[in-house]
Amino acid sequence: MAFARTCSVALVGVEGVVVEVQADLEPGVAAFTLVGLPDKSLMESRDRVRAAVVNAGVPWPQKKLTVSLSPAFVPKSGSGFDLAVAASVLGAAERVDPRSLADLVLIGELGLDGRVRPVRGVLPAVLAAAEAGHRQVVVPEQTAGEASLVPGISVLGVRSLAQLIAVLADEPVPQEPREEALKRPDPMLAGLVVPGAGVGTGIEHAGEGTGPDLADVAGQAVARAALEVSAAGGHHLLLSGPPGAGKTMLAERLPGVLPPLSGPEALEVTAVHSVAGILPPGEPLVRAAPYCAPHHSATMQALIGGGNGLPRPGAVSLAHRGVLFLDEAPEFSGRALDALRQPLESGHVVVARSAGVVRLPARFLMVLAANPCPCGRHGGPGGACECPPAVVRRYQARLSGPLLDRVDLRVEVQPVRRADLLAHGGRGEPTAAVADRVRDARARSAARYEGLPWRLNSQVPGHELRTRWPVGPGALALAERDLERGMLTVRGLDRVLRVAWTVADLAGRDRPGERDVALALELRTGIPRGVPAPAAAS
Repeated sequence: MAFARTCSVALVGVEGVVVEVQADLEPGVAAFTLVGLPDKSLMESRDRVRAAVVNAGVPWPQKKLTVSLSPAFVPKSGSGFDLAVAASVLGAAERVDPRSLADLVLIGELGLDGRVRPVRGVLPAVLAAAEAGHRQVVVPEQTAGEASLVPGISVLGVRSLAQLIAVLADEPVPQEPREEALKRPDPMLAGLVVPGAGVGTGIEHAGEGTGPDLADVAGQAVARAALEVSAAGGHHLLLSGPPGAGKTMLAERLPGVLPPLSGPEALEVTAVHSVAGILPPGEPLVRAAPYCAPHHSATMQALIGGGNGLPRPGAVSLAHRGVLFLDEAPEFSGRALDALRQPLESGHVVVARSAGVVRLPARFLMVLAANPCPCGRHGGPGGACECPPAVVRRYQARLSGPLLDRVDLRVEVQPVRRADLLAHGGRGEPTAAVADRVRDARARSAARYEGLPWRLNSQVPGHELRTRWPVGPGALALAERDLERGMLTVRGLDRVLRVAWTVADLAGRDRPGERDVALALELRTGIPRGVPAPAAAS
């Protein structure tokens, strides 16, 4: 009897579980049995591995072969186990030293010709291997850069099974022609639209400073101020107004205002995008805040996450640490919109399917854009809207109260005036200047919450703000008056307080005053309070 073992990684959502791959050869009728809760695509690895081994120049063992994937209770799917299965079989057949396999983690798909092909989720798989104490991984050459993002890991990138055999047997490594990495987008992502998207993926990652500039937006002082407050404090934003007013232009420029991702945040985002199969080849680490804008026809599974078998990341996870923009928000499915309430509060989404329960990260900044009615002309000059009042009410009610209650900033975006187009040549303040203020404001809030589990004002519970960091005397008078009149709930008051702290951080003040609270109320309720927009945004 001959036996060998090595390791691979099973992905459950964006988290990895190290799997021991054991191969056992016994005398008997030649057969290949794969056990350990594999799915259909993994069961097909028997044929891929057999053909790959033979085409690598190694005879296939004519014995009873059993390959076990342990632990057996963890669902396993995909072709990423091929390389580990082939290596364990070669170890059991004593073509390579079984002892050289015991500490390795192997991830990769095999072609029938023995070539090693890239798979999704290499980064989270290597992270899981590192957390389990492994220090050596073997991956397809195309994903070696992605695997090398994990510190303390020795990465071997191979082009073929023949190269792996040569390395393990301490023989000369054959030269193989380089194969360009193939983009393999998740079919669930077909409805997602991202500015600058390339053909084939639906999503492309822009480098820092390469996105559209806020200078292109003429006028819109209040909306620009709301965008800046949203970026500085992590507050969700609703932009409502007629078509052509600039709602989409503003939303597309929000990622450029956000600071670059920190090291841990970049790894989180890269891991999600790796599982989705949308990492740009050659530059795997996502450093800029992602931007995801699904079409309003997107299903709840595409928005939240789902699919056959174990759920896969949806738009809310692809926008993790970035911006989720829902254009024409009232046109989205009501069930899909209401499903956003959980991730908006908790920063993650829990998706349950028959194959298992998956917890996916989803801490994003949401921007909603909505027309006032189906034709978009309700309330405009000249009474041009032809929608019946009942139709307008139904259209506006598609954004439910519980969802809107989680949106801190609600701004009416009016059509650009002629004077705004002529002023300064129609150019506004550039993104770089706004981003500097946002970075400084975030630094102030991070210093205030040092040692606490929050970094942004939008994350701090209301009672903590009221008790630990009281505002100036009389600053809440306007908000308390609205509370007594029933125009504001207690939860709404807490959200106004959070926005006021962000306004104060942007202005460089130690605590909010009456003007900060008044501006926060105006941005929350849309009712003018006689406070002009910040001069920098006008």
